[in-house]
Amino acid sequence: MLNDTVASRLLQLIEQNPDAPALIYKEKPISRKEFAHQIQKIQTALPKHARIGVVLDHQPELIESLFAILMNGSCYVPAEPSFPVGRIHRMMSEAECPVILTQKKYADRLEGFPLLFIEDLMEEAQDSDSSFDLSQLKDDSVPSDPAYILYTSGTTGMPKGIEVTNANVCHYVDAFQNEFHVTPEDRMLQYSVCSFDIFTEEVFASLLNGATLVIPENKDKKNAGSLLQFVDQNDITMVSGFPYLLEKFNQEKALPKSLRLLISGGDVLRENYVTNLIDQVAIYNTYGPSETTVCASYFHCLPGAALEDGTFPIGKPVLDVQIELYNDKHELCKPGEVGELVISGKGVSNGYIKDHDHENDAFETLPDGTRRYWSGDCGFWLPDGNLAFLNRKDSQVMIYGRRVEIREVESALNQCEGINMAVVDHFLDEEGLPYLVAYIVTSPEFEGLYELKKELAHQLPAFMIPEFFVRLGDIALTSNGKPDYKKLPQVLKTGEIPWS
Repeated sequence: MLNDTVASRLLQLIEQNPDAPALIYKEKPISRKEFAHQIQKIQTALPKHARIGVVLDHQPELIESLFAILMNGSCYVPAEPSFPVGRIHRMMSEAECPVILTQKKYADRLEGFPLLFIEDLMEEAQDSDSSFDLSQLKDDSVPSDPAYILYTSGTTGMPKGIEVTNANVCHYVDAFQNEFHVTPEDRMLQYSVCSFDIFTEEVFASLLNGATLVIPENKDKKNAGSLLQFVDQNDITMVSGFPYLLEKFNQEKALPKSLRLLISGGDVLRENYVTNLIDQVAIYNTYGPSETTVCASYFHCLPGAALEDGTFPIGKPVLDVQIELYNDKHELCKPGEVGELVISGKGVSNGYIKDHDHENDAFETLPDGTRRYWSGDCGFWLPDGNLAFLNRKDSQVMIYGRRVEIREVESALNQCEGINMAVVDHFLDEEGLPYLVAYIVTSPEFEGLYELKKELAHQLPAFMIPEFFVRLGDIALTSNGKPDYKKLPQVLKTGEIPWS
């Protein structure tokens, strides 16, 4: 396709079959033509070729808004309404969003920013409902246009925004289709938060491959049982989520008969998470940094098998992606040697919008124009050609499926009232899952743990706040003046997995 963008692909699908369902919400199907009409209402009110903040509940208007933004050649900067106010403000300020699209009930959380309210856009456009024609929907995007900016935890104590292009997203849509063979009969569950890669997979890899996206209400997501009931009632065929979601499904008696595919991503998938599921449905373990657009590799857990440590491999590169392993001397690793995963191909993004500490050095453009990304993840090739993931080279760690940069948590702690010094470390519980422990040296102004957590919650999402806090008289230092982590006491934790 000459102008292969997210918007152009959607328009092609609408023209092919305007009456096919695009979304289902509250048991009501929304046809592709109705979907297009809603997009057009929003599109006309938004600036073109800009970064648009999006703070909306998970409902059809959220999905419609994202496509409207992309139709204008703009990119969206998503934030969950439940995010800490300070974090939302920092993201939107750094991205220099000229406007934030939101709901009136969230206006007080976005004070100081120019706001557009989705309710007003819907109301203003009601008069034109009867005269809508598909030709009114225009695609002003090009493949190189940014599609979204996704914020992840940063090494400098600041979250970092990754700029992903239309071409990157379209590549992943193709890679998804190449592996999972989506049809118009498929229905994808929209479960993930909008600020995580799984959301990209749920929305674009389903809709742009002709499937229907099904959006649950909060009551449907209260636990695994209610979610599976929703899946059953809506004949959902595909679910993508964190390993802990699969672990919860594993405890239920049976899966809905409609479900054909479970995709695990964002953290390590363990064999004991899927013992009751693996014979009922196709299960895939996936791997990929946000910097390379959702997933860089897939592993089919059956007929595949888990490794000796009980974890599943991360598989083989997806369509039009290459993964190589390099040692510390930047030499290609031999088979079986441990090395850093270096990812190249069509999924590699533009990088970070602000290079706080030369973090964009992890991206490289080769003489032939190929982009590659030095992931900081370590692994090795198995004899059967699959990849096994080991760990991170730096201080990033996955906490309940979300990437957390420990230095960012430390930075936030050290700015809190009553804290003289703070360091953060991670350990593994009895199930092998990471958790954070904060070690603090307090001043007379320290008002207690409740106030400290309250202050942290203004800057960090809940999953980034350490589970345990240890107050010390002093923190031991190494000979070069850095905290001596080996001398910090470990807080033991059992292996219960909370609902996430």
